[in-house]
Amino acid sequence: MSQGPRSGLTAVSSALLAMSRHLEVRDVLKTIVASARELLDAQYAALGVPDDHGGFAQFVVDGVSDEQWKAIGPLPRQHGILAAMLQEARPERLADVRKDPRFEGWPAAHPEMSDFIGLPIRDGDEIIGALFLANKRCAKPEGSCGFTQEDEDLLAILAQHAAIALTNARLYERSRELTISEERSRLAHELHDAVSQKLFSLRLTAQAAAALVDRDPSRAKGELHQVARLAAEAADELRAAVVELRPAALEEDGLVATLRTQIQVLDRAHSARVSFASSGFRALPAAQEEALLRVAQEALHNALRHSGAQHVDVTLGRHACGAVLRVTDDGSGFEPKSIRRAGRHLGLVSMRDRAGGVGGSLTVESAPGKGTTIEMEVPGG
Repeated sequence: MSQGPRSGLTAVSSALLAMSRHLEVRDVLKTIVASARELLDAQYAALGVPDDHGGFAQFVVDGVSDEQWKAIGPLPRQHGILAAMLQEARPERLADVRKDPRFEGWPAAHPEMSDFIGLPIRDGDEIIGALFLANKRCAKPEGSCGFTQEDEDLLAILAQHAAIALTNARLYERSRELTISEERSRLAHELHDAVSQKLFSLRLTAQAAAALVDRDPSRAKGELHQVARLAAEAADELRAAVVELRPAALEEDGLVATLRTQIQVLDRAHSARVSFASSGFRALPAAQEEALLRVAQEALHNALRHSGAQHVDVTLGRHACGAVLRVTDDGSGFEPKSIRRAGRHLGLVSMRDRAGGVGGSLTVESAPGKGTTIEMEVPGG
């Protein structure tokens, strides 16, 4: 009898420590779900964070493969048992979720589930999420629930600390976004003050040169030299501003963490599912990392704004001494040659320039109705 409580407390302690190690919301959610499934020895676990439109802003699962999750389809709506967790704000333990009168079925690819436990996650009076677990891995009589009152008590402890971890992660992300916004605003004002004066002088000098071309070619030539000098100074101002615009998060956290955070924000903000995976990546010189980040941002913008994609997958991995970035979507695709002929580049010129500027290469694979893959390779410097 004495071994059970100690092992239970050890498991709870491990779960709480794991949650406290993460600051990004998505990482916290994944840790909560994985910890709950391990703690209660369940086959499946999920955590839903509600939005304001009758659905879920995020829905994280554990025990379901990526292929299964993709086959299941869009995020669930708040109905049936899921709604009960968010509206009635009380724990649920069911012997067979399929026999509950509130059960409304699930997609064809959804795994079969029987016994079930669910618990809301509360921040004061606000319900900020709900934990769901199914299929307790234990021997149980037919028609009975494997989840016990002890399981419910453990899950309640986990949910209380999950609320704290989730709230802290949200505050961290908001603080970071505010800092980035303030920095961009400051740089925008500096850029306007520095460059607009140069451009104004450039315009006046060009007008003077145009007026002198016919009656005084020698003076016109001098004015044109002045135009060239002002244009070079404006270019230098812009280049300095671009260097300063290197994201603070990239300096502090590195490319992998910065990309993961930005993609998590996009995943919440768009109906398309946006995922990120990294394997074997090693830190690169600042110029290479910034180029990879900017290309990823441009490719994501294209996929989410123009392609109508349902899924966008971003991967970052090691390639020789450098790295390879791949952004793939299942959107409408396009014919690259016709895009160029029509004068619409979708940022491809900018992306190629960024890749070439750090000694890398960019390839684009796309066809109408076949989605798009953008791949960028860079050396290690």
